[in-house]
Parts: sequence; structure tokens; C-alpha cells
Amino acid sequence: MKMLPLLFSPAGKNARLSIVIYHRVLPKPDPLLGGSDVESFETELKYLTRNFNILPLSEAVKRLRSGTLPSRAVSITFDDGYADNAEIALPILLKYGITATFFVASGFLDGGRMWNDTVIESIRQVQGEVLDLNEIDLGTHAMTSLDERRRALSFLIGALKYLPQEARQSQVEKVRALISADLPDNLMMTSDQVRQLHHAGMGIGGHTINHPILTSIGNAVARTEIAEGKEILEGIIRAPVRLFAYPNGKPGKDYQVDHVNMVRQLGFDAAVSTAWGAARDSDDCFQLPRFTPWDKSEFFYVSRMVRNIFHKIEVA
Repeated sequence: MKMLPLLFSPAGKNARLSIVIYHRVLPKPDPLLGGSDVESFETELKYLTRNFNILPLSEAVKRLRSGTLPSRAVSITFDDGYADNAEIALPILLKYGITATFFVASGFLDGGRMWNDTVIESIRQVQGEVLDLNEIDLGTHAMTSLDERRRALSFLIGALKYLPQEARQSQVEKVRALISADLPDNLMMTSDQVRQLHHAGMGIGGHTINHPILTSIGNAVARTEIAEGKEILEGIIRAPVRLFAYPNGKPGKDYQVDHVNMVRQLGFDAAVSTAWGAARDSDDCFQLPRFTPWDKSEFFYVSRMVRNIFHKIEVA
């Protein structure tokens, strides 16, 4: 299998850097959300270690710039700062000798909860066959099956994601109140867990304070979110934070050129988006693409990674 990625991701000046993105690693599959669990995460790491050269993102960026990247280069990243990153993913990464980078939204540490998780956990707790949200202009949703709950969740996330931050939070709290949900306060990492990752050799990257869609807030507020998120993390780990991930990360939609310039000016060395593709040395290191294959078999997983190398990279 190694020959396939080697053909299209050689070493040196023609090298490509593929960056894989994760969010959570759960103890067992979540029927509502899907996503990575322990078994699938470890399987994917086996596929990656057998077929690619896995580098810490900070090293990969330097070698991409200098034209010394090895063939089949891959880096692994996590977004947001979920507690399971430290509790579940870290021991598995250490088992395989892999250094990943964790982009942490600092405002949710130590008991916080992201808005989308409030919606997810609320939908999980809905009682009865119908969820009536007409009172807050979010419609009526059947709840009699898992598929119906998934459709309702997809609708709500889509309807709320691009609202102005204060309006979105207000609506989210109304959803929670109408469902009378009793929500967890341990989904995100503690400051001690961030330090644990750092002391284990993992990379810690900035991801703002409150994970806003940067295009939905003014430039002054965006700069504060980026700068103070960096400062908070540096205070926790007592080390520089040099890498950044744009929240949500779609170029031109979730962040724009102004935000790229802010990140550069604030002392970061590189930044990542959620655009697909693999980076060349000529690409903007402040808009590095990321991708996650979803195939279950090794052949199709690796094949999808290779196809992603040819994906045209979108930038702001």
C-alpha cells in the first residue's frame, strides 16, 4: 500500500503535506452523532502509520517551507478541546508514538460547553414523539426514531450556526429551556488536561476563545478572540503557541483575508483551515488544508487520502 501514496507524495520540493482532522474520540460509537470511537480511531492510526510518515505539525510546516518534507507526509490534528482528547486519544497516540496537535478554544476549558453540544445533548434528552420549537421559530420536529432525531439535529445546527454570536447563544438557551435538558459540564478539557497534553509532547494550538465564526464578528473582536485565546493557552502551558486553526474553517465563508493577516501579525507560524487538499511548498502556510477520510477498509482509506492530494485547495 505504501507505493500508492509514494507515487503522488514524494520527498523534497515536490512533497505534499496531508493534515488529518479529528474532533472527538468516544469510548464507544455514538448512535446519534457517529464520529470516531476508540476502535475506529486506533484502526485509522494503524492505517496511517503503515502507509504514511506522520510528523508533528510544527515540524511538518518547517520542512514544507524548506523543501525537506519526507514522502507520504501526514500530520494529525484535533479541534476544539474535548476532554476525551486527553482521556482517550492521548494514550492511543502515545502507544503508537504519534505527536498530534490540539487546537483548543480556551473559553470552554474547566467546565464550559460549546453551543453545538448544548443542542446535541438537548436533542438527546427530548421526551415524547414531537419537539415543538415554533415558539422560537425553529419549527416542529418528529422524535419517534433515531433518524428523525438526526434530521432535527442537522436542521437546528444549520439554522443556528451562522446567526450572530449573541443571537445564536440566545436561541440555543431557549432550545435547552424548552426541552428542560440537564446538560453535562465535563465535555471539554480542564486546564490541567491541556498541560498534560503539552507535557506528553503534543502540540497545543490556538482556536480563539469562544469559537466564533470570524466573518460574523467585527475585526476588532476577531483580533481579540485570536490574540487572547493564544495568550490564555500560553499562560496554561508556559510555552509559545505558534499554530492556529480557524473556527469552522471554510475559506471565504468562515474566515477571510483580514483574519489570515491577523493570525500572521499576532505571531503564529502557520494556520489550518477545513478546506480539503494537501499542501505544497508554494501554498500559503496560513491557510493549510485539512481532511479526514472515512473509509473502513485500509485500501479505500489510503486511496481516499491519495485522491485528496489532487483536490484543488480553496483559500480566502
